[in-house]
Amino acid sequence: MPDITQLTSVLSLNKPTISIINGRVIDPKNHLDQDLDIHIQHGKIIALGAAPANFQADQIIDAKAQIVCPGLIDLRFRLREPGYETKGTIASETRAAVAGGVTSLCCPPDTNPIIDNAAIVKLIRLKAETEGVAKIYTLSALTQQLQGEKLSEMRELKDAGCVGTTNALHPVKNTLVMRRALEYASSHDITVFIQAFDPWLSGGCAHEGAVSTRLGLAGIPVSAETIAIARDLQLIELSGVKAHFCQLSSAKAVQLIQQAQEDGLPVSADVTAHHLHLTEMDIADFNSDCHVIPPLRTQRDQEALRQGLVSGVISNIVSDHQPHGSDAKLAPFAETEAGISSVETLLSLALKMVDEQAMSLSDVIATLTSKPAKILNLPEGTLSIGSDADVCIFDPNAYWLVDRDKLLSQGKNTPFHSWELKGEVTHTLKSGEVVFSKAKE
Repeated sequence: MPDITQLTSVLSLNKPTISIINGRVIDPKNHLDQDLDIHIQHGKIIALGAAPANFQADQIIDAKAQIVCPGLIDLRFRLREPGYETKGTIASETRAAVAGGVTSLCCPPDTNPIIDNAAIVKLIRLKAETEGVAKIYTLSALTQQLQGEKLSEMRELKDAGCVGTTNALHPVKNTLVMRRALEYASSHDITVFIQAFDPWLSGGCAHEGAVSTRLGLAGIPVSAETIAIARDLQLIELSGVKAHFCQLSSAKAVQLIQQAQEDGLPVSADVTAHHLHLTEMDIADFNSDCHVIPPLRTQRDQEALRQGLVSGVISNIVSDHQPHGSDAKLAPFAETEAGISSVETLLSLALKMVDEQAMSLSDVIATLTSKPAKILNLPEGTLSIGSDADVCIFDPNAYWLVDRDKLLSQGKNTPFHSWELKGEVTHTLKSGEVVFSKAKE
């Protein structure tokens, strides 16, 4: 079997030359925000502004009145293949991703089989190269089979291409095992992604409060999150490991992360787009599309998450894309599967922070490009000369109607059905190839 890197290099020589003209180019990593043309050859950005001498574009994309930014990077994208192809395949879900302007996906290891050996990493990488239209990066299992008992071969998995490690939604109950895992990761400069929750307090399906009590739903208290964060912060201090906390959901969690950052701990955090725009009130009619883990919490928690994003305590907005089959949301609320098919709405929901004058456009784009690239230690998330031509072009003033039946994802489970959102992707390029182009109506 040919080496994938060599094969990709050969194919890049046959890619078309492209010029993107008349667009407003925003590249937060390079503090760039101005009208510029971009010129692409062999899958790389070769010039900004004037075209190089003797450059002849095979394709010209007119981005007039549109934003041209780096391809988006989603730090939390649940990959359903291998193992759960009835919910989504690499082919279907990467098509959905690029339709939302996302060119790089970071996936946790809870596939089937679990990503705890190099062979699975290579299998996913090969399928991504041959069947997908977006780049897929994997996180390795922190413990073998995610069982929280024996450490995985994190160094071997890093060498195979994993960009970090996590136990996903499987708790490491034994504190000594968690300490040893963090120390092992620290010794090999591996970032640990932590989904913080206390398993003994997390048996419910909604935020523990007035709404869940009124609806008769088992609640998940904020302390289920904060107790776990507090424990892991102590272990991070002991080990010195770089850690990223996934999907904060409460004001108290933001406070804990902020204090840890002020104390000098190497920690970062993200928030899902839906936690920025939905609260516990959205489940008031037992809307199972709003059944997510961690649960939607109070309006006060939502405001704290927004403020954490504005202040930089929270560095990233993620989709936590989880496509489900049509029957997954049809049972009574507590018995439905948690999760949202959310990658196609990620950009537009993030842009609402701009419309609501909470953040600048450049700052919002940074949460989806340069900042996740920094956490993953990837060269993506920029339009620098010489970088891969991963590009998202969107019309910031165009409205589009979310219609679950028109989503490209196999999962149609979205609470944003019938929402009119602003910010429509018109083109997505991955490594210098147009992988999505919106048909003109």
